[in-house]
Amino acid sequence: MSEVFFYHLTRSPLQALVPDLAEKSLSRGWRVSLRAREQARLKWFSDHIWRFGDTSFLPHGLAGGDFDQDQPILLETTKNTKIQADILLLVDDAEFSPSEAADYQRVCLLFDGNDHTALSQARNQWRAVTAAGVPAQYWSQEDGPWQKKASST
Repeated sequence: MSEVFFYHLTRSPLQALVPDLAEKSLSRGWRVSLRAREQARLKWFSDHIWRFGDTSFLPHGLAGGDFDQDQPILLETTKNTKIQADILLLVDDAEFSPSEAADYQRVCLLFDGNDHTALSQARNQWRAVTAAGVPAQYWSQEDGPWQKKASST
């Protein structure tokens, strides 16, 4: 069954968490979709992922190419039907419907807890996800390391 994880960032920047989650997902044998609202933001993430870490390599591509189905990590603005990803990483309040959760093993909604708009949007998503009956977990780093603060089933 699918589950949605909400990551409330207060200490780590988004650009540190995304490669970390992508790397962990690939180590599990999962195919990753990273979704943002704007193509320019995806281009920024693509450039960032290429430069991430001296000892790691995160193979990826921008959606819309001839080899989308071959990409272990696909960066997209909308759901790409050419691939079957195991995990969906949502950044920058990317479009997401709770009904989509069933298409993935896990969905991770990453938001800046210092941004009041992002926090409000995440709260709205939490209500929508839990109202739809999708299991959800809320993780926060406010007190130091990541801690699970809430869950619903």
